[in-house]
Amino acid sequence: MITVGIVGGSGYGAVELIRLLQHHPNVVIKYVFSHSKIDEPISKTFPHLNHIALNYTELNEQATSCDVIFFATPSNVSKHLAPNLINKGVKVIDLSGDFRLTDRNLYQTFYGEPAAEQALLDKALYSIAEWSEIDSQRTKLIANPGCFPTSILLALHPLIAQNVIDIQSIIIDSKTGVSGAGRSLAQHVHYAEMNENFSAYAIGNHKHKPEIEQYISKIAGTKCNVMFTPHIVPMTRGILSTIYVKLNEYTTAEHLHAIYKNNYEQKPFIRIRDLGEYPKTKEVYGSNFCDIGLYVDEKNQRAVIVSVIDNLVKGASGQAIQNLNLLYGLDEATGLNQLPIYP
Repeated sequence: MITVGIVGGSGYGAVELIRLLQHHPNVVIKYVFSHSKIDEPISKTFPHLNHIALNYTELNEQATSCDVIFFATPSNVSKHLAPNLINKGVKVIDLSGDFRLTDRNLYQTFYGEPAAEQALLDKALYSIAEWSEIDSQRTKLIANPGCFPTSILLALHPLIAQNVIDIQSIIIDSKTGVSGAGRSLAQHVHYAEMNENFSAYAIGNHKHKPEIEQYISKIAGTKCNVMFTPHIVPMTRGILSTIYVKLNEYTTAEHLHAIYKNNYEQKPFIRIRDLGEYPKTKEVYGSNFCDIGLYVDEKNQRAVIVSVIDNLVKGASGQAIQNLNLLYGLDEATGLNQLPIYP
């Protein structure tokens, strides 16, 4: 069995890891770490888990003994703790942004704090699971992608890899549920502020913008910039990204649809909708699916791609477990076959 620990155990990412890993036949949760709740049963924080006999514990990098540690923490945590764990032979899957950007200056600009050491960033593998380059022998540190980038890059990768679109004209409009803001209290997510409200935020300076651009630039082999506008909507879970692209040469809807089908037909969590059908967030709720629909304006040679995920599953904990499966040579869908919750 693979023994794991979870850091940041009182947050949404952690409780989602616990929910999903309870169904994983090859994993045992050995630790749930929380510096503020040491020795408390996890059921005191999450009463719906009162049948699980786990207590929060303090993370001691020297005394901790397990195969993998997930960091379900805000930024500026894992970069301080991961090095000692990796040196001990523990593999790390980081759900925060600490190891996603290879450019330390970009991290400083968008996160407002010093980046991890360059040597550690160079060792980290940024892993969109469907396009992952995980090496089970050599990979020690996985940077799990952000929620917005996951929905966006799964939709864009096939088109960029086959040079179908102009990468300098990409416009991205994304909406997320309130759980994407985390569990800490903040004025903008109070009921009276959020209910019956809808707003754009962090236009031009969202932390996920350089992450999206870094990945696209790597695939395309040339630097790109995107227009990315995130919005928060009054729902609990879900991301819907609407992506506008300019086609490089005459392309029909059928041809673009075939590109997606051919690229993802062997990928269990990517579902390509029939032409004329567009996915909704409710249709992936609680699951590790990413559903993609598309429209092609054949007269003007532009396309609209719609991608939906559950931000806490495919956008965070589900993809982290998918990466764990790849790291250990398991079927990538192991422990992740939950159907979406509907309605």
